[in-house]
Amino acid sequence: MSRCLVTGAAGFIGSHLSEALLAMGHDVVGVDAFIPYYPRPLKETNLKPLIDHPRFVFHELDLRTAELAPVVDGCDVIFNEAAMAGLMKSWSEFELYVSCNIIATKRLLEAARDAKTAQFIHVSTSSVYGKDAVGAPEDKPLTPFSPYGVTKVGAENLCRAFEANFGVPVTILRYFSVYGPRQRPDMAYNILIRALLDGRSFTMYGDGEQSRSNTYVADCVNATLLAFEKRDAALGEVFNIGGGEVVTLNDVIRMLEELTGKKAVIERKPPRPGDQKHTAANIAKAQRILGYKPATPVLDGLRAQVEWQCKSA
Repeated sequence: MSRCLVTGAAGFIGSHLSEALLAMGHDVVGVDAFIPYYPRPLKETNLKPLIDHPRFVFHELDLRTAELAPVVDGCDVIFNEAAMAGLMKSWSEFELYVSCNIIATKRLLEAARDAKTAQFIHVSTSSVYGKDAVGAPEDKPLTPFSPYGVTKVGAENLCRAFEANFGVPVTILRYFSVYGPRQRPDMAYNILIRALLDGRSFTMYGDGEQSRSNTYVADCVNATLLAFEKRDAALGEVFNIGGGEVVTLNDVIRMLEELTGKKAVIERKPPRPGDQKHTAANIAKAQRILGYKPATPVLDGLRAQVEWQCKSA
């Protein structure tokens, strides 16, 4: 069994990943800074299934400023799930995104280099591809469409620089539109479900025909674990991680109306700057090398998220 460091361990995907690693018998060192992008109590709730586990150790620390050697030393793999997410805020608080997504990644890479960590799995995003990310292979030129995307490209380039200059063993995963239980409260599906449950209106930016190859969180975690389990094949590679089903926002609204038994009240506004119109993950490489196969239909994933939000309301 391995000793695994998970950054962003109190977050949406990081908490699910930490649970899965513990279930497999690994030791997990979790790190989170609780940066107030959304309320701390939500992250503390994410940690509840983990915090008393005998093979889980948690450190509240900021990757931008803390001494990282003590938490990195002895770890076989680093899963870098930590990031400042949400592209709209990146227009007005770019310095925050630079510090969280670029400076923090550089410091973590330095610690991994010094500790001779066996694998550094860095989590990136479909936002690196730009306005439309439909069927893009991993070697497509990156043309980010928002300041958030710019910082995520910068973090990927840092990974490549540390790989080339210092031999840091890097794997990059580009997640596409992850959803499911524990989804961040600023994300569209969470907002839409809350609006339906509370009988409030939902603000739609654009015509609702924007499409996504949504990735259910369990599929996302499975892909991340495969990159770890198949380390020899994954080192030096970048993989798109997406779901197998493309749906529009209008499709999702119809599904959620069916699941909740309520009619959505839509307040329409123009598209926001930086929003991608369409994304559809080309997962051929992840299928071929990692054996990744998304297993959760969108309707089933949305049902699980609705059930979670009903319980946590």
